[in-house]
Amino acid sequence: MRWDVYANYDKVNQSLQWSSAHTTNVRNLAVTMTDRSAVDAIRGYFYQFDLSILALISSTSHDDSVSVECIEDVDIRTASDLTAVQCKYYAKSEYYHSVIKQAVMYMLSHFKEAKAGSRPKVSYAIRGHFASGHEKLDAGIDLEFLKKHFLTHTENCDGKKVTHYHHQELGLDDKELAEFLSLLTVDIKAMKFEEQFHALISRLQTEFACSPFTAEFFYYNNALRVIKELSIGADPASRTITKKRFLERVNTSSILFNEWFVQKRGEKEHWAALRKEYFTELNVSPFERFFLVEIDPLSYVREDLKELIYIISKKWSKTSKRDSPSFCPYLFVQGISASEFLALKKDLHQEGFKFIDGHDYHDADFDASSIARRATHDNGVKIKILNSLDNLRKTVDVITKTRKIYQFHFGESYFDFTNSSVGHVKIQVDKLSDIKGII
Repeated sequence: MRWDVYANYDKVNQSLQWSSAHTTNVRNLAVTMTDRSAVDAIRGYFYQFDLSILALISSTSHDDSVSVECIEDVDIRTASDLTAVQCKYYAKSEYYHSVIKQAVMYMLSHFKEAKAGSRPKVSYAIRGHFASGHEKLDAGIDLEFLKKHFLTHTENCDGKKVTHYHHQELGLDDKELAEFLSLLTVDIKAMKFEEQFHALISRLQTEFACSPFTAEFFYYNNALRVIKELSIGADPASRTITKKRFLERVNTSSILFNEWFVQKRGEKEHWAALRKEYFTELNVSPFERFFLVEIDPLSYVREDLKELIYIISKKWSKTSKRDSPSFCPYLFVQGISASEFLALKKDLHQEGFKFIDGHDYHDADFDASSIARRATHDNGVKIKILNSLDNLRKTVDVITKTRKIYQFHFGESYFDFTNSSVGHVKIQVDKLSDIKGII
């Protein structure tokens, strides 16, 4: 199944679009959609994707590779073997031989071409999950079973029924079919969707020695992005990746925004999980917190940013007379023009929302020690606004207390700070309102 095709099919999810569709594949998907709901279809795509990741991270060699949508859904190559795997996920349906018949016939055709020398010799696997009907393959697949249930099909031709024998049309005898059977594995009792996903997260935890949250939100999320890019490759080489390269690409320091990942978890659940991990404290500790937010000039609305500033200040400040020590957060805004930044500050000032920015008088140079002074009930400071990345860096450097940086960005991150004593979380978002949903 081609993910770039399915992503464009509006009944699945219009938000997943990233390439044009091919008519035949869309028609095939439409047939699938009549049998299963859109949600079930999407789970099938993720099931295939999760299988691809598991195959990569379970490989024994960093030179082993996986190809997406080449011979089959997933092609797994080791130093000595190449296995073409097709996935079938029908969690609510009974197994029938007809469901995998086309796959078996295609694999046999490939086998014939391989014998003729025009294709590489491979092993073949069909991995499926079905609600019932597993007993239909309990006895296995022998030569006669293969011919009867998978290689014979009937079609109407000018009002008459014509029976086709795929193996005969390919010119394959029983000896060659037996050879094909030795290369074919059919498993219709594969893991459930949730079981495979949990197995995958567990393997990522082991691979990167990390927590379940980090395994899912960093590495699994980034892996989805890698597979999406592979799936739209123009040729087999661009849809192939080694285990070594795959691990390098998913091992990043940012929680990247990925429409597939958000689609799978659900937007509200996704934001809630981030909030629980980074922005929920029963008793807010007196840390020095830096909130770095990015705005898109094309969709920017001043009131939206002001609302976010009020939320950050309210949640991460303690400046009453009873609070000791008292504190308030820092704010840096990326992508805002100087004139709009000045207008924003004027609005805050007129509304009685007191802030400091490290410039103690007109035309004064920036003073990191000045902006770092404690916010109290008496001075009324509710937030500390940093005018530039240079001011931000100087301020983080001058502070000796516990520091935490929360950077929200649209594309590439715009601030790096390599001091291991400073917590730095990078979260890619799709729009400014996402930040409000997270914090």
